[in-house]
Amino acid sequence: MDTTAAAPSLYQSGRYKLLHLVRHAQGVHNTESEKSRDPLTSFEFFDAELSSLGWQQVRDQRKDVCARGLLERIEIVITSPMSRTLQTTVGIFLGEDQPDRLDVTSFEDANVKSDETSTFNRLPIIAYEPCRERMGKYECDQRRTISQYRSRFPTVDFSLIENEYDILWKSDERETLDSVIARGMKFIKWLWERKEKEIAVVSHGVFLQELIKNNKCYPLMDDDPCSRFKNCEIRSVIISSESEMGLGLGSDSLPTNHYGRIRIPYGLELQRDSAKDNVSVEELEVTN
Repeated sequence: MDTTAAAPSLYQSGRYKLLHLVRHAQGVHNTESEKSRDPLTSFEFFDAELSSLGWQQVRDQRKDVCARGLLERIEIVITSPMSRTLQTTVGIFLGEDQPDRLDVTSFEDANVKSDETSTFNRLPIIAYEPCRERMGKYECDQRRTISQYRSRFPTVDFSLIENEYDILWKSDERETLDSVIARGMKFIKWLWERKEKEIAVVSHGVFLQELIKNNKCYPLMDDDPCSRFKNCEIRSVIISSESEMGLGLGSDSLPTNHYGRIRIPYGLELQRDSAKDNVSVEELEVTN
């Protein structure tokens, strides 16, 4: 059952925002990373795209998003500028009104040519570099030029990305976890300063996990919110003005359990999530 339908009074008050955090659908690199990390250093997986299973996950999630009415409530989508996140974003949030008719294998062309999608094409999508995955070493985490992305994803706004080329990715150096955490904190602050109250974020496993762990995000779910994100999974969380300052919510704010999950004095019904296993950052890195 949808947990967020009864939530608007919380975040429309101005004290809270509702984020829908989406991990990208399965990429071609994810199937290889289950065997070994080594293939991810191969140029074959440069800016890895979605697998056939990943596209099916997009179709399934699109149906669920439509059924839950999220397209009518989400005000903006922020996406990592990587092929797998961009494909996930346009597939879920700019698909046809009739999900069964969504041909995701040719979506990048069909999406922008069909008048039938004009209603949902008005949902703004912004590519934003700070919500990328942990960078460096693995070819799957190196992005293409912005010009290439603009050509492939014309409905996405890339104006906030300053550099045409990927100057952040280093072939011989993996970004430190502290750097990822710092990016996440700045990202939460940036989200809080935006005018929108209900926002979707399409990103990656390690980044999203560290975002929740280190920024006082309050998930609407039963299980451990710091558990591993599945491919194409959506987790909805509430943030407050204190979140972007790295502080707790305070004694007069939302009551939570030992996981930091919100209890229900406000009529919210809890979203069930089947992911229960805690996974280390090192393990996540090969499935990001």
